[in-house]
Amino acid sequence: MSLCVTVNDEVIKVFNDMKVRKSSSTEDVKKRKKAVLFCLSDDKKKIIVEEGKWILVGDIGESVDDPYACFVKLLPLNDCRYGLYDATYETKESKKEDLVFIFWAPEGAPLKSKMIYASSKDAIKKKFTGIKHEWQVNGLDDIQDRATLADKLGGNVVVSLEGLPL
Repeated sequence: MSLCVTVNDEVIKVFNDMKVRKSSSTEDVKKRKKAVLFCLSDDKKKIIVEEGKWILVGDIGESVDDPYACFVKLLPLNDCRYGLYDATYETKESKKEDLVFIFWAPEGAPLKSKMIYASSKDAIKKKFTGIKHEWQVNGLDDIQDRATLADKLGGNVVVSLEGLPL
């Protein structure tokens, strides 16, 4: 089943905004997305930003206490998604920020959805140049524990994630 899925320009814009951390004004930083979900359009031909499924940097400390837990709650239990999460973490040596590309394919998702998302993953990944961390997640058990993400980011050298010790 070969499908030609294209990536909407808005998806690329969101990625570039999250990737580039040059000196932005405080207001611009607050508007930057901390986490976002992408889904297939209704006709299954485009990968788009899922409406309302994001966390802004400015929400943290306001309406969002724990951005990681909040991100996990955005994931649908019975369908696939792609996600970008801007992880802030500390190793014994330094503070770091890295984007993590997440392919969410829960066991409860329809087989057709899993196939379309799996076959379209390369289309979105090709647009996300410079992503160091990719994570395929097949259920809440895999993603709820922040230690699993810490493991993806650097294994046992990671001492805290989003300001919370592991």
